[in-house]
Amino acid sequence: MPGFGEYLKSLRGKQRMSLRDVERRTGVSNAYLGQIEQAKRPPPHPNILKKLALTYDVSVYELMRAAGYLDETESQWGEVDQLRWALNAIQKDPEYDFGTRLDVEGLTPDVMRFIVYMYEKTTGKKLLSR
Repeated sequence: MPGFGEYLKSLRGKQRMSLRDVERRTGVSNAYLGQIEQAKRPPPHPNILKKLALTYDVSVYELMRAAGYLDETESQWGEVDQLRWALNAIQKDPEYDFGTRLDVEGLTPDVMRFIVYMYEKTTGKKLLSR
């Protein structure tokens, strides 16, 4: 797998965007993003990865894994573990106050999948879907 910077650059290329385009959409400095793409800086904070995931049309989970925020065990999680991770992210999203009311204990995988799907549809943020 290429380095994280190369990976980000390839995602940006797939969207046919310049660094300035990404800056306009995310509010993240194009100079900073360029340094990340050139491997002059480490992967950004997860909050920035959330913005980039939306812009690059990939899941936050995928960017977190590529950036090294998830260890090898977490990157090999089963679907239920990934769904629990996504539900936890929903609950912590300050812009999505519906998530704070979730009681995830005892939910079936189908219900968890539906909640994540609805969150992704209503917010435009990608957690698990590609």
